[in-house]
Amino acid sequence: MLENYLPILVFIGVAVIVGVVMEGLGFVLGTRHPDSEKLSPYECGFEAFEDARMKFDVRFYLVAILFIIFDLEIAFLFPWAVVLDQIGMVGFLAMMVFLGILVIGFIYEWKKGALEWE
Repeated sequence: MLENYLPILVFIGVAVIVGVVMEGLGFVLGTRHPDSEKLSPYECGFEAFEDARMKFDVRFYLVAILFIIFDLEIAFLFPWAVVLDQIGMVGFLAMMVFLGILVIGFIYEWKKGALEWE
């Protein structure tokens, strides 16, 4: 049984060794000539104009949370699509209920104005 895992363990070992060696070579042989331009913060192609620890508008967080919620729910569609022929009509109806709830949630967020940006 364990001999089946030996190639995987060898592969992981070689990958770790190669990664550590490459990182070490880059650290030892790499040049270090930092200047003010290289060490300056980068913000979307223009100079930083405020402190990086400033407070963000709560809408940034709301949009991020909404994206994560809907993105994770959509991720359930891929495994469902792969096994759709095996789960039959019951699986299809279950996914339609799931998608219905997803659409209702999306419409609710839309009506509440969570997707509006001023």
